[in-house]
Amino acid sequence: MGDFCKGVEIRLLALETMMPLQDDNNLVEQPSEESPANNQAQPSVLRELGSLGIKITIIVGIAALLFTFVFGLHYNVDSGMEPAIKDGDLVMYFRWDKNYQAGDLLLLKYQDKTQVRRVIAIEDDTVDVTKEGLVINGALQQEGAIYSKTQRFVGGADFPITLGKGEVFVLGDAREAVTDSRIYGAVSKKDTSGTVISLLRRRGL
Repeated sequence: MGDFCKGVEIRLLALETMMPLQDDNNLVEQPSEESPANNQAQPSVLRELGSLGIKITIIVGIAALLFTFVFGLHYNVDSGMEPAIKDGDLVMYFRWDKNYQAGDLLLLKYQDKTQVRRVIAIEDDTVDVTKEGLVINGALQQEGAIYSKTQRFVGGADFPITLGKGEVFVLGDAREAVTDSRIYGAVSKKDTSGTVISLLRRRGL
């Protein structure tokens, strides 16, 4: 029995000499296979977010410049252009286009209120409003999209009116009760805001 115990002790000593000693204070965590990937992914995501933020800022800046100096938006609260443009429509206009022709829609301000009006006549044209209706250069106008008669207003402009250089004559499509050139006369192009190019109509109107 004594020889057997001695044999067991000898084998244990042999095993201890073969196994490396470990100090709990010097244990090193095994390297994780995911750590390097995570460390690389975080800066990559941050770079992408930063790049996206820069792109959004540039796009917003360009849009702000365009709608400050090139295009404009006007929320219409006037019924003078019905049925073509109604109260509540959002009107988009081009600031740089003031080379108006008859039939164009433009924006102008009268008594601090923005109006959308239709160009009826341009420079060198003579406009008159008679009992028969609207007369331009001696010809009575037949306006298929206008559903009310064109008449003068008491205390309004004196007719006939011959337009000078850079002037236009504008009317609202709702002729019976609208403030237009029949009241304030010819309009200088430089006092207008630009040509209407599009509109967005509220659903159901």
